[in-house]
Amino acid sequence: MNPTAEGQSKRAAFLLSQLGAVASSRFADRTREIGLTPGDAGVIRLLGRAPGLSQRSVAEKLGIVPSRVVPLIDSLQGRGLVERVRSSTDRRNYELHLTQAGRQVLRELRGIAEQHEAELLAPLTGEQAAQLGSLLAQLADGHGLDRDLHRGTVSQQG
Repeated sequence: MNPTAEGQSKRAAFLLSQLGAVASSRFADRTREIGLTPGDAGVIRLLGRAPGLSQRSVAEKLGIVPSRVVPLIDSLQGRGLVERVRSSTDRRNYELHLTQAGRQVLRELRGIAEQHEAELLAPLTGEQAAQLGSLLAQLADGHGLDRDLHRGTVSQQG
């Protein structure tokens, strides 16, 4: 490894942190434009890929305490994006599902995410972006992260 590359690799974690902060801030700005927080967006994405989860399961997947999920789901339900449906297997629990409006917001979020990624990766060539994506996926897998879910997002929102 040449000295320049070695110096850059020693700063990789710092640079990832900086880029993560920029990416998070810009994504929050984009979701705010459609009336959502990143936490709202995370729950909508989660329910889009796994409809029927309980509030407890949502909390576990997000890495937050269940009491933090209740007001979040109440808010999403109040805006007509999520509905609670009594579980057919355990009448004490509710399953969470996106409403038609929630599915429409999920489609909007996909567009926002694509635009966000294109903007963030604009300084790279297509080949470099693919290589970076592959390396980041390898790192995420190596640290046991869910590639589609940002744990702890709701608790950071306040």
